Amino acid sequence: MRTLNSETTTHIGEQTTVMGWVQSRRDHGGLIFVDLRDHAGLLQLVINPETADAFAIAEDLRDEFVIAATGVIVEREEALRNPNLETGSIELKVENLRVLNKADTLPIQPFSEAQANEELRLKYRYLDLRRPKMQHMLQRRADYYKVMRSFLEERDFTEVATPILANSSPEGARDFLIPSRLHPGQFYALPQAPQQFKQLLMVGGVSRYYQLAACFRDEDPRADRLYGEFYQLDLEMSFVEDGEEVRELMDPLMKQLVTDFAGKSLLSEDVPRITYADAMERYGSDKPDLRYGMELVELSDVFAESEFGVFKNAIAAGGAVKAICVKDGASLSRSQIDNFTEIAKSEGAGGLAYLTYKEGGVQSPIAKFMSETELQAVQEQTGATDGDAVFFGADVRTTVNKVLGRLRVSFADHFELKDPNVVALAWVVDFPFYELDEKTGKIDFGHNPFSMPKGGVEALESSEDKLEILADQYDMVANGYEICSGGVRNHNPEVLYKVFGVLGYDEAYVEEKFGAMLSAFKFGAPPHAGCAFGVDRLFMVLMGEDNIREIVAFPKNGSGVDLMMSSPAHIDAAQLKDLSIEVKED
Repeated sequence: MRTLNSETTTHIGEQTTVMGWVQSRRDHGGLIFVDLRDHAGLLQLVINPETADAFAIAEDLRDEFVIAATGVIVEREEALRNPNLETGSIELKVENLRVLNKADTLPIQPFSEAQANEELRLKYRYLDLRRPKMQHMLQRRADYYKVMRSFLEERDFTEVATPILANSSPEGARDFLIPSRLHPGQFYALPQAPQQFKQLLMVGGVSRYYQLAACFRDEDPRADRLYGEFYQLDLEMSFVEDGEEVRELMDPLMKQLVTDFAGKSLLSEDVPRITYADAMERYGSDKPDLRYGMELVELSDVFAESEFGVFKNAIAAGGAVKAICVKDGASLSRSQIDNFTEIAKSEGAGGLAYLTYKEGGVQSPIAKFMSETELQAVQEQTGATDGDAVFFGADVRTTVNKVLGRLRVSFADHFELKDPNVVALAWVVDFPFYELDEKTGKIDFGHNPFSMPKGGVEALESSEDKLEILADQYDMVANGYEICSGGVRNHNPEVLYKVFGVLGYDEAYVEEKFGAMLSAFKFGAPPHAGCAFGVDRLFMVLMGEDNIREIVAFPKNGSGVDLMMSSPAHIDAAQLKDLSIEVKED
């Protein structure tokens, strides 16, 4: 069987067999033409009435029938060639035709310009995958994996598969639990990440490990996050005490994927390192998009003695006043500003104060509350000129950063500042080891408990404010998405006990949850570090997609439901009994 691509054009005069789907059928009164499609392309078949059996079959063909055709490849007449097809200069003169499978009328039309809605396409995903775009995505994803594997294996990394049935672990999301039939009342957990296993591999003498790991988290789905399962390029290196060694190793791979694989441009050949504190203060986000400016400008000193009560009171209460300058922002309509105000309120702001700069000076309802000195300082420090607008945030510092960070992204969307052909990479470093849980008011791990706190045991014991302790933790970001998380690992049992002790967990709890790791660390654990790239999200960025479900073969919908396989589903009573489980009806 021959594949329907450009290679076929080199076999003129040869008899061959081709198989595929009927893309279209045309009856020209004496000749029947069929466009046959396979994964590689299209080929025109010509069926002549002289081949009576084949012609009779061709008369009954319909779109998406699966057929096999045998005949001779011939050149098309010059005037009948199709320059838009790789096989547009040839056709197959059919001698024998077989129907391998018939097709009912399709519930969706994969080749139509007007596509069905996503829910219907997900229900019939096996048909949706016939779309050229989806075929392209699947092939490109396979190529993407080849690049990563080749890069790591050239650098002496060993691919190791870690268990899927594992133990529950505090990774920051809910586990998927698997009841044990052999051990009633006990559960496995699907791994949120292979974190403990890869650290144990380091203890086991593996110098450099990697895998394209399946990970499972019971988190709400988003446009950039699949529900339930996702894949990450997971890697770890032994005898590494500085995360910069990992970052420097991975920079070339990421740049290669951006330029050579995806054909996009890098914003900067040098991948910047930005501290978490700096990222939050300058961009209002720990995953800043660096393709555009609009950095947050500190104005607390300007308004510390202001007569404008909103700003003055925020500063007096220990908060901050900051602003962003939006180029051409003066062109925004009243209704558009109202929309941005709602965005600000959704992030905790009471409202949205602003100044617009037009010929003739500053225009704003709040300008009358500001002195000329304050207005001049705002313009100088934000760099605002005629046609621009300056938007303010005044509240506790974390809220101000959060509000202006969200507005920064929204303004960039509105003014189309996100060049899809440019990728801006950066490493964000020095994350807080602990953070305050807004719901409970208690401190918890900022990322996970497996990173080494900077300063080790001494930092844990001497620091009065535990929220000031930094983790040797780092993320890589690309165009406003977190695509990687990593850190220098905690390989010291004493430190592991301490980091949990800060949160009120005793040694018995740590031993129950991480007994294997603690035991291993007592037998000569080398220092080690690593990271994990979210390959789905990174691929989405590289392919220029906004919806992660467009780059995965069989995703679930926005509610976490597999419409094609009707999953999740009820199971029968016998299965529940085997698992010693009883379902409580609501």
